[in-house]
Amino acid sequence: MLSMNQKLLTSNIIKMYTRRQFIKTSGIVTAGLLLSGMDGFSLERRDFISMRPKLSARKFTSSAVEELIKQMKEVITDPQLNWMFENCFPNTLDTTVDFEIIDGKPDTYVITGDIDAMWLRDSTAQVWPYLPLISKDKNLKELIKGVINRQCSCILLDPYANAFYKDVHKISEWKSDLTEMKAGIHERKWEIDSLCYPVRLAYGYWKQSGDSSIFDKNWITAMQLVLKTFREQQRFNGPGPYKFQRTTAWATDGVPLAGYGYPVKPNGLICSMFRPSDDACIYPYLIPSNLFAITILGYLNEICSLEAVNEIEIAKESLKLQKQLTLAYEKNAILNHAEYGKMIPYEINGFGSFNLMDDGNIPSLLSLPYLGCIDNNDPLYQNTRKYLLSENNPFYFKGKMAEGIGSPHTLTDNIWPMGIIVRGLTSNDKNETEQCIRYLLKTHAETGFMHESFNKDDASKFTRKWFAWANTLFGEFIIKVKDQYPELLKINYNEK
Repeated sequence: MLSMNQKLLTSNIIKMYTRRQFIKTSGIVTAGLLLSGMDGFSLERRDFISMRPKLSARKFTSSAVEELIKQMKEVITDPQLNWMFENCFPNTLDTTVDFEIIDGKPDTYVITGDIDAMWLRDSTAQVWPYLPLISKDKNLKELIKGVINRQCSCILLDPYANAFYKDVHKISEWKSDLTEMKAGIHERKWEIDSLCYPVRLAYGYWKQSGDSSIFDKNWITAMQLVLKTFREQQRFNGPGPYKFQRTTAWATDGVPLAGYGYPVKPNGLICSMFRPSDDACIYPYLIPSNLFAITILGYLNEICSLEAVNEIEIAKESLKLQKQLTLAYEKNAILNHAEYGKMIPYEINGFGSFNLMDDGNIPSLLSLPYLGCIDNNDPLYQNTRKYLLSENNPFYFKGKMAEGIGSPHTLTDNIWPMGIIVRGLTSNDKNETEQCIRYLLKTHAETGFMHESFNKDDASKFTRKWFAWANTLFGEFIIKVKDQYPELLKINYNEK
């Protein structure tokens, strides 16, 4: 097995860009321009040569992941789907992880892909699909344990930040942002889900492994900060310590009204200044993220009630806050739509205003069952889903290549593969699931990988050539298809 802290990157990876720089300087670029010069690539190719880094250049190799890939290749009939699964599922391990032992504890830094920074959200989501395999691979188990430890260090540095550097002395390119920027922080956009995802990962790891040693003093202190930050952003006692402004032409990159956002009427919900896409909220009560917080507070209560952890005060506070959020959600965030009936809005302000839409990133309204926030058969969710997957949703786009949910982050007419994947992950309809697979096979622009977004009429125009979360999530989706509708993996999708 290869060393877990190999530093080489694959030659297939081209110059890094930040999300905003990529869109500003390159717009939506063609697949041909991005991929020219890549070994084995041709728009006319049908041999499906692996696009993974050479074995010697992979950041981490898991025997359990490689065995699962082998098993999946034996059950997937379509050669293109087979190729894409093998390219995508291990992409996080192949290209983004940096593992080492620090002070006797595993530590794993995980970049998002084409940005050398670690998002609390992305890093959790990138390794999440590997959790079921940790019982078969102790090195993979240690790697994920290292992600949990690194996330705790990030929260302790600043619970309001969303993205961090490995080097705690590094100064960010966003150092001029009007907020309390510290060394080691890449970006300081307050997003509720940034504090939810680390709890989800720690809980998932514990459930899979039974290992409660991760709930050490650092983790407990980090969880106390999570609760403190949630309480501050309920804003019962004023706007709290966080504010954010940025000098930019991108309206969604800054927060109005001196960096505190538009007013809210405190009702128990938590304010989020930014969405998971890192775009500013219109109304600060971001409902998918509040529902995610309700879910992870239940996890936190369960963990801290364990005899091995015995943090009763945190357990009590988690349960108290969970109940408060639930009551506030039920009272303020369920509306009666003239066409769709009772449904969940994307954002509200507590004064009666609401924003009906969804965003391709997670947590989204569409993703709520995937995150364990609601049953996908719940009529409330099904009504909401019908709205989200209709052209009444202003960010639902339909074109020649596909139809699906996009995001203000990538402007109009661009569909997120992640949105299509989430649609498949939350569907109980075999035909809908098959259609999601067909869209994904049709829109990867011959690269063998997922992207952030693609143009609804021309998939060769896409953003983010290296987006590890979307790649790994695609693999997770195909594994779920194997378990739910194995017959869909026996289809040759090239045949009409």
